Amino acid sequence: MFHLMFSLPWLIVATRFIAPLPWPWWAKLSLAVFLLFASQYHLFSRFTSGSVFAPEFPRPLVIAFNLFFGAIVLLAAMQVILDLLGILIFAVTWSFPVVPPEVRYTMGIAALLLASFGISQAIRVPKVKRIEVEIPGLAPDLDGYRMVQLTDMHISRLFTAAWAMAVVEKTNALNADLIVITGDLIDGSLDIRRDDIAPLAGLKARHGVLTVPGNHEYFFDVDRWLAHFPELNMRILANDHAVIERGEGRLVIAGVTDLSARFSGAVEPDLERALHGAPASAPVILLDHQPHMAQRAAKRGVALQLSGHTHGGMVRGLDRLVARANNGYVSGFYQVGDMKLYVSNGTGLWPGFALRIGVPAELTEFTLRSAAQNPRQT
Repeated sequence: MFHLMFSLPWLIVATRFIAPLPWPWWAKLSLAVFLLFASQYHLFSRFTSGSVFAPEFPRPLVIAFNLFFGAIVLLAAMQVILDLLGILIFAVTWSFPVVPPEVRYTMGIAALLLASFGISQAIRVPKVKRIEVEIPGLAPDLDGYRMVQLTDMHISRLFTAAWAMAVVEKTNALNADLIVITGDLIDGSLDIRRDDIAPLAGLKARHGVLTVPGNHEYFFDVDRWLAHFPELNMRILANDHAVIERGEGRLVIAGVTDLSARFSGAVEPDLERALHGAPASAPVILLDHQPHMAQRAAKRGVALQLSGHTHGGMVRGLDRLVARANNGYVSGFYQVGDMKLYVSNGTGLWPGFALRIGVPAELTEFTLRSAAQNPRQT
């Protein structure tokens, strides 16, 4: 079913875009076969790598697959819009319009250019996004405390050790008090990804690096990964919390496991357990990879939840569909009861559909404020 779903855009392109072109049959067939090959990117990944979530092709081939697969999806969307316009014109004139070949050529070029732009934006090291956020009950000694959130790095054949090193250098340059990573650090097994993720051991902050697992960790032997992350100088908050102290101020950073745990027999997310023993007077910041359970966290008195998972929807317009699958949460700030929820667009991206159009990746720096002021971002 997964591969059938990704074959549908190719079917639209083959029947509604390629077939009407004024080309010799062999030229149209050649283009259709080439695009069919590109559309089966995920099937090839499954057969050659054992998983659609970790294509183990050489990086240039991963980029090429994303380029042409992305162009197919974009072109299929354009063709659907064109056909809908034709139906509307037919409803008025009782005659379907003749589409000049130049219109289809323009659509094809536009889809390829957009896909090229999209993947170039996806694989770049993201810019720093700076946000100020008020935390109710935050002690004056913690006013100005700076946290950096990394999420959805998806270290893989696409987001390699060199990319990870560049992210580490950019993060360390911020000289933050704390670094938090909200899941989906990797795509691939520990045996394959060990060297690619190694640069993350270089992350430095005054109060260290805290992380929680994302759903992709559960696709690749989560227990081995959770045992390996501490070797990279990360503390795992798997239904646990850490207490940050500065002067007389205290702040609780809690973390839960991912919802995907229920499908793998692993420990499911348990916010009550994560907060057990936490100082009652200290405000709580929750790290939860997926934003689905934000309402439950708000009822538990969490001040701020940091999540990822959605990649911001990746493509403007597609973000509305992604939001529907995530309880309406897809990108940026949301007010959930008395709690603020922040959903990051992600630092990296799943290498199976690595396009960003109008939804930039981010490396997010939060400055916590105790004074009453509205969140600001740059």
